[in-house]
Amino acid sequence: MKRQTFNVLFFIRKTRTVKSGETPIMLRITIQGQLAEMQLKRTVKPKLWSQAKERCTGKDSKSVEVNRYLESVKLRLYEIHRTLENENKLINPMEIKRRFLGLDEKHKMFFEVFQEHNDKCRELIGKDYAKVTISRFDTCLKYFKEMLLKQYHLKDIPMKEINNAIIQDYIHFLKSKKNLQENTVIRYMKVVKKITNMALANDWIDKNPFMNIHFHEQEVHKEFLTKEELEILRTKVFNVPRLELVRDIFLFQCWTGLAFIDVSELKPEHLVTDNEGNIWIRKARQKTKIMCNIPLLDIPLAILDKYKGYPLCEKKGTLLPVPCNQKANSYLKEIADFCGIKKNLTTHTGRHTFSTVVTLANNVSLENVSKMLGHTNTKMTQRYAKVLDQSILRDMQNVRENFSTKTT
Repeated sequence: MKRQTFNVLFFIRKTRTVKSGETPIMLRITIQGQLAEMQLKRTVKPKLWSQAKERCTGKDSKSVEVNRYLESVKLRLYEIHRTLENENKLINPMEIKRRFLGLDEKHKMFFEVFQEHNDKCRELIGKDYAKVTISRFDTCLKYFKEMLLKQYHLKDIPMKEINNAIIQDYIHFLKSKKNLQENTVIRYMKVVKKITNMALANDWIDKNPFMNIHFHEQEVHKEFLTKEELEILRTKVFNVPRLELVRDIFLFQCWTGLAFIDVSELKPEHLVTDNEGNIWIRKARQKTKIMCNIPLLDIPLAILDKYKGYPLCEKKGTLLPVPCNQKANSYLKEIADFCGIKKNLTTHTGRHTFSTVVTLANNVSLENVSKMLGHTNTKMTQRYAKVLDQSILRDMQNVRENFSTKTT
C-alpha cells in the first residue's frame, strides 16, 4: 500500500493582527492534497517570523518559548498520525486536528470530567457530601487548571494524556506555589485520584497515572485546652455579643465533641430524652454519616437554654445561632487574646478538647469516646489518647525538673 504524504506547515496571516501588532501563528495539516487549518494559541511580530524556517527569528525569551511550543505541536501531530496508522484508522487532516484538540469522541477531556464530577457531587450536598467537601473539590480543580496553564500553556487536556509526570508536577505546584502542607496535599490528591480511577474504570485512560506515587500522612499536633484554660474561657465575661456567642458555641463543642458543621445543623429533632430523663444528642455526622450518641451535661444544656427562641434559630430551625466557620475562627483569635490563652484556637480545638481533657482524661473509655465522636473505629480515637500521653509526659518532665532543682 502506497504511504500517504503527511505534511505540517506553520505560517502567519498578516491580515489578522491583534492590538500589540502581532499576528497569530497558523497550522496547516496536509494529507494527500486534503488539508485542515487552525489558529494556534501563539502570536508573533511579523518581522520576527521566518517562513523558510517556520520559526521565530528573535532571541528574546518569548521567541524561544514560541519555537519550543511549535516543536512540541509538530511532535504531537506526528504522534497522532502514527497512532492512527497503528490503529488502522482512516487518516485525514480533520481527524488529526480533532485528536489534537482533544475532540475525539473516545477521548474525554480531563477538566470536563472533573467539573462534571464536582457538579454531580454538588447535587448531593446534605446527603452524601458536606459543602466544605465540595469546596475542596472545586479548589482542587481550580489549582489544577492554574498549574496546567502556567506550566503546559493548556486550558484543558485529553484525559488519556494525564500521566505520572503531570501528577508529579501538580503535587510540586501545590507544595511550592500554594504552600500547602503534606496532609493537605494528600487530601487534594485523593480527589484527583478519584477522577483518574473513574477514567480507568471507563477505559478513558490505559495506565494508572498514580503508579509508584505514595503518600504518607504526617502526624499533626492537635491543640486542646487544659482544664484550667477551659474554666477561664467559661467564666470570662464578654461585653461584645459576637465574642460571647462564639465563646458559647466553642464551649458547646468542648462539652459535646461535635464538629462545627454538626453544631450549625443541630435541630430540635436531634435531642432525645431517655427513660431516666437524660437528654441526648443523636445525630449522624455530616462528614461520615455515622451516628453520634452524646449525653448532654449541665454546661451544654445551659447553652442550649440560653439561645432558645433566638431569632436566627427560629428562622433556620436550629438550636444555636452559629456564624460561618471563617468568622468563628477569626473571633476565636480575639477570644484567646482576651483570656490570655497562648494557643491557636480554631473550631477544631473544641472537638479536640472534648476528646482529651473532658473525656479521656476523666477515664471515659476509648470505645465510648469513639462512639460519641462518631468515629468509624477506635484507631481514629487513639490519636487523641496519644496526644494526651504526650501532654502528660511534658507535664511530668516539668515535675522532674522542679524536683531535680530542689535536690541539687
